[in-house]
Amino acid sequence: MANVASADPAIFLRLGVAMTALQGSIGALNDVVDAPKDAGHKPGKPIPAGLVSVAVARAVVAAAAGLGLALAVPSGPWTLALAVVVLAIGYGYDLAFKGTAWSWLPFAVGIPLLPVFGWLGTTGSLPASFAVLLPVAVVAGSSLAIANARADMERDAAAGVDSVAVRLGSERSWAIEAALLAVVVGAALVTLVRADATTGSLVAAVGAGVLIAIGVALGRSDDSARRERAWQLQAVAVGLLGAAWLAGMELANRPGHLLGG
Repeated sequence: MANVASADPAIFLRLGVAMTALQGSIGALNDVVDAPKDAGHKPGKPIPAGLVSVAVARAVVAAAAGLGLALAVPSGPWTLALAVVVLAIGYGYDLAFKGTAWSWLPFAVGIPLLPVFGWLGTTGSLPASFAVLLPVAVVAGSSLAIANARADMERDAAAGVDSVAVRLGSERSWAIEAALLAVVVGAALVTLVRADATTGSLVAAVGAGVLIAIGVALGRSDDSARRERAWQLQAVAVGLLGAAWLAGMELANRPGHLLGG
């Protein structure tokens, strides 16, 4: 997202590494929390496979968080505060919300912060068009949370875990996920057309939408491994759609800001 905002390459690299580190810390904590449940069920993951010890994973949690926060500092207090909020949301998911009917909430709140972090860290302000982007990102985050929960649906049900997918059931959770993503893709395409976006941006957005549709179709499978690959594809495709939308709207050249100046 920082790249779309015409960031200096050094700033783009710093912010990209910062967010990667923050997500790495959240992911490492998730593996630590899940290690007892993953044993014997997900042998491909680092801790059950014996590739990484719990102690090393905990060290990664702390080191990656420290790196991400340190790299956010040069972009100012708002960006640093956002980095802290991203960690808090991610840790909250790992420690409290995951495996509950509210597991979608951290995704819904956290996904919109990703473009905010990149843009704010680059420019010190937010374009007015983020008033459109952020609500749609909340919808996208909610749909990805349901897709993620569907990947572990059988294991969660067997363990008595009341995830959002278990609560809704297979067919209803898939239908809601598909409907939410349809809203996301539709909103992106409609706003791009109304803004007279370039053909390249529209083609990129349509391509991302096709990938999302493929992920949704794959996610209806009864195979948990295929559903996990499907949600990962959806996550990547939603990110691509967001980048295409931002580029097409040319937000960096539009006047008006929500924050900063």
